[in-house]
Amino acid sequence: MIITRTPFRISFAGGGTDLASYYKTGYGAVVSTTIDKYMYITINKRFDDSIRVSYSKTEIVDNLDELQHDIVKAALRMVGISKGIEITSISDIPAGTGLGSSSSFTVGLLNALYMYIGKQCSAHELAQKACYLEIDMLKHPIGKQDQFAAAYGGTNYFRFNADGSVTYKPINLSLKDLEAMNSKLSMWYTGISRSADSILNQQNNDTLKKLDVLDFMRNQADDLAENLNKHGFTESLAKVLHEGWIKKKSITKSISNNNIDNLYEIALLNGAKGGKILGAGGGGFLLLYCDAEKHDNLSAALGLTKMPFKITCHGSRVVYFSET
Repeated sequence: MIITRTPFRISFAGGGTDLASYYKTGYGAVVSTTIDKYMYITINKRFDDSIRVSYSKTEIVDNLDELQHDIVKAALRMVGISKGIEITSISDIPAGTGLGSSSSFTVGLLNALYMYIGKQCSAHELAQKACYLEIDMLKHPIGKQDQFAAAYGGTNYFRFNADGSVTYKPINLSLKDLEAMNSKLSMWYTGISRSADSILNQQNNDTLKKLDVLDFMRNQADDLAENLNKHGFTESLAKVLHEGWIKKKSITKSISNNNIDNLYEIALLNGAKGGKILGAGGGGFLLLYCDAEKHDNLSAALGLTKMPFKITCHGSRVVYFSET
């Protein structure tokens, strides 16, 4: 039996510039961090030749072609396993909430499957294989930031080059910086779960019309990485979040709506200094920068469920391995 644990991520700046439709015009860049909310994947040899996959539903099939879960099917084919395996997944947070859960699932699954056949992949290999599976094999209209964040873990600057390669630079924050981030950053569930595909499809179609906006967001990521490395975590992040969110909303109408806009305005009136909807937009979690002493006022005003979290420095890991 093998169990992997793969973190979810929150993105601070540059989200959307990791799409090929944009980075092929020059380069894209993202600053993100992983948090202590995880996707757990369990793999075990099955007593017969059937395949059992358990997620929000359970599939038991005799032939790989019969499997409905597209990521699991593609991953098994990539690794070369066609029978006699059982796969289960458990997530700390539901899908469609803007934390990169699909890519965390893919990275964690590939990590487990390659260990199952006796191969240990580096973080870069895992991220590249996950990108190939989701983007090239399955044609999902997504970018590359989630796979790399999940594989590497920690607070990082990722540059997405025009040739498709990805450059990784860790941002080494002090313990004091991490404590401040954990204190001042908060996530609030809007109650809206959505598929990002339609939003990302629209963004891909509109990229060339919105190059100035995307250039601004990429440059934000460049500047934020430099600022964090030089000065650590400061209140300037609130401005980055706010300005990035205002720009992002202008890419396509489906990124926000009246409900989200109202929640954000309420947050700003009750102590938040900046924030954004995580992920592609349209729902999920609202990330806010707010001094800790104002969180109670913020909570009362928003009326939303707060999701406690802490920054984590580890990417996808095998947390249990047994040959018996």
